[in-house]
Amino acid sequence: MFMNTNNSMAQHPEHPSDRKKDHIELAFRSQTGILDLDDRFNYEPVLAKHPSENQIQAIAFGNKTLSYPIWVSSMTGGTAQAKKINENLALACREFGLGMGLGSCRKLIESPELLPDFDMREIIGNDLPLYINLGIAQIEQWFSQSKQDLIKKLIDTLRADGLIIHINPMQEFMQAEGDRFKYPPLDSIKKVLDAYSFPVIVKEVGQGMGPASLKALLQLPLQAIEFGAFGGTNFALLEMNRKEGSQNLLASLAQVGHSAEEMILFCNEIATANDIACKQVIVSGGVRDFLDGYYFISKSRIPALYGQASGFLKHAQGSYDELRYYMQQQIRGLNLAFSFLKIKD
Repeated sequence: MFMNTNNSMAQHPEHPSDRKKDHIELAFRSQTGILDLDDRFNYEPVLAKHPSENQIQAIAFGNKTLSYPIWVSSMTGGTAQAKKINENLALACREFGLGMGLGSCRKLIESPELLPDFDMREIIGNDLPLYINLGIAQIEQWFSQSKQDLIKKLIDTLRADGLIIHINPMQEFMQAEGDRFKYPPLDSIKKVLDAYSFPVIVKEVGQGMGPASLKALLQLPLQAIEFGAFGGTNFALLEMNRKEGSQNLLASLAQVGHSAEEMILFCNEIATANDIACKQVIVSGGVRDFLDGYYFISKSRIPALYGQASGFLKHAQGSYDELRYYMQQQIRGLNLAFSFLKIKD
């Protein structure tokens, strides 16, 4: 099965002269110009050896440890493909030692029959972090209705380590059916922290956060702040694209926000000048691949992880082997970056 004796390639391995000929021919097709240069890094080829195939870049997250500073963040829930996507992602987290945030779990309260779409603890295992996800509007409503125990019910049902609260005022406003916040999100976040002891992550979902918002959050005892950040999926724009008509007159609002790099600089300045209670950030907006991720976490003075929401989601919709290969290559690239690249000051 693995060797065909009638195959001339199997009998005659590539000769060095053939390889050199390929190099000559490929050299003409492999030219790069100065505009192709990624100038974020110093390439230092003499200071490290090649990483092993199983090289670990361990990082603590709460009372658990990840093998790599990669977070699989809040993809989907309650859709036709949700179960398959979440199972693939949970399998990848288990195999590669990563943390996972589920998609919005609100539908699970409304439709308990969707539990198999979200119930990933057995797959990911007990040693890795698994977080549920709820929107700030839902949390505000449950507290106002004295139904906040539903939050703990979801944590217990899914055997989750903690809660991700996503903040999306612009997205909600762009939805005709969207919720309207009656209180500043910060007030609702503080209510959760006062009421419960489980870890909390706060995530903005596509346009980023300015320095005043980041300073307020960094002063809270959060497990992490996640940067949805401008440059990835823009959910305000997504909502405008769902409908035609007068809402498009508000399209300029979708261009407002902050990039991941800008937010890191804000956080660095805040952490330097102030005592902060939140000790970790997750950068997920605008992260195209391991190089972006390595750049952002290296630039952060606060211990950082990164996520690749669209990249993971794209490959999680097919077979697990497809996602596994993608994850392997991302980790290989990340390990090479740790070995040979240093960010420029």
